[in-house]
Amino acid sequence: MLNFGIIDWIIIFIYLAITMSAGLAMRRHVSKVEDFILAGREMDLYLGIASLAATEFGIITAMYTAELGYKNGFAGATPGILNAVAMLLVGLTGFVIKPLRDSGSYTIPELLNQRFGPKVRWLAGLVIVLGGILNMGVFFRVGGEFLVIMSGIPYSYLEIIMTFLVVLVLIYTVLGGMLSVLVTDYLQFLVMGIGLVVVSLVVFSNTGWENVVTTVENQRGSGGFNPLTSEDMGPIYIVWQGFNQLAAVVTWQTVIQRVLAARTSSIARKIYTRTSFYFVGRFLIPAFWGMAALTVLGTNNHSYSSLQAMPIFLSSLLPTGLIGLLIAAMLAAEMSTDSSYLLTWSNILYNDLICPLRKQPFSEKTGLFLNRSIVVGIAGFLLLYGLWYQAPGRVWDYLSITANIYLSSIFVLLVSCCYWKGARPVGAVGAIIGGAIPPVVFLVISQIEFPVLTSTMSETLLNSTVQWLSRSEVSGLLSFGFASVGMILGSWISTLKESQKNQ
Repeated sequence: MLNFGIIDWIIIFIYLAITMSAGLAMRRHVSKVEDFILAGREMDLYLGIASLAATEFGIITAMYTAELGYKNGFAGATPGILNAVAMLLVGLTGFVIKPLRDSGSYTIPELLNQRFGPKVRWLAGLVIVLGGILNMGVFFRVGGEFLVIMSGIPYSYLEIIMTFLVVLVLIYTVLGGMLSVLVTDYLQFLVMGIGLVVVSLVVFSNTGWENVVTTVENQRGSGGFNPLTSEDMGPIYIVWQGFNQLAAVVTWQTVIQRVLAARTSSIARKIYTRTSFYFVGRFLIPAFWGMAALTVLGTNNHSYSSLQAMPIFLSSLLPTGLIGLLIAAMLAAEMSTDSSYLLTWSNILYNDLICPLRKQPFSEKTGLFLNRSIVVGIAGFLLLYGLWYQAPGRVWDYLSITANIYLSSIFVLLVSCCYWKGARPVGAVGAIIGGAIPPVVFLVISQIEFPVLTSTMSETLLNSTVQWLSRSEVSGLLSFGFASVGMILGSWISTLKESQKNQ
């Protein structure tokens, strides 16, 4: 039975009012593009930790991690463990992020420009924006599903609710830029943390640890605990996720935005090390909610999807007041994520795709206007795109493979830029193109129903190839492989030509 009431509405209204006031208060401090994009590079350690944690947990995060828990049990938290290990190692060593912050660049493509030239910068910016916006395309609908299920609002109002929420985010993001994002992230981090802990205690006390473990064992077998034996994971999947998580922590632009906004590279490294363990909880807490939903709801009810199981379970479990707290926490998570992502992709569009086309730089006034206009334009596109696109399979796999459009190639480029003297612009172009091909092929194949043809050997081979490429982990690993080969082969050919010219 749904327990959403007037007290919940009051909690949500108070949270939204405080957030909007805090965000709008920052607009008077924005006078130039650097303030809008990177908050003047004055972010300290604790604000950086709170901002990164808040940004990387949205409603979409709770939904896909809960789905992983519902479908894969404790093994569903594996990507979070890999993410935490990658964050810790990068923070301790300064791998990539130290030279990136020390370069003084606004964005990753700007650093690549210093080594590989403006053409590579522009192409890198293009794939980053393409992968990032496609990745964000499912955020609004999935977030809307959570809100309408938890509140009991008719499903037909989903689009209106998410449009209203995006408009609120746009107001303070467009006016205050990164300064508003950082301040609201800190507030949202506090609300989100309280909500996650309180709800998890209620779930734990009502469901019981032993019941959850027993259900996972009965329903998912050994694969519910060991990702190597999981039906939906396995060794190839784990290897792909390992590469993905390492690449994400050094190339995912919303994460790197905190590195670039930090006062020094030393602070950036500390943000990574002290935030690393958070990423285990980021996956494990909602995954436990998903496992609790599996325990209570089972798997025989086909009136809802695996993605919807967690909010359906919580909406009937939580009492009035706690539902409002959870929705406020999830709104905090969603608003912090949306604002950071919109600002990030607008930054790349402005700094790496538009500015390089001009001989003279924009004035500060024009630059601010363009950045704000781009934020609004991206939000409008994502609202329309998110209304009709249906992600194939698990949402987490869709997010991972769309991220691969640029994660693999930009990872190879950054490592080569920072640590390989033999890297050449031709190799960089090869890496960008090669890394993008497998994920794009996967996205196309996943939307087409191919007939099963097995009458001849060639038809059987074709059918097997299509099935093989339609596996997200295969396309993901091929993306890293093609990007590496493109960089090495292109650089080798370019070096040979240079040697021939010098003879």
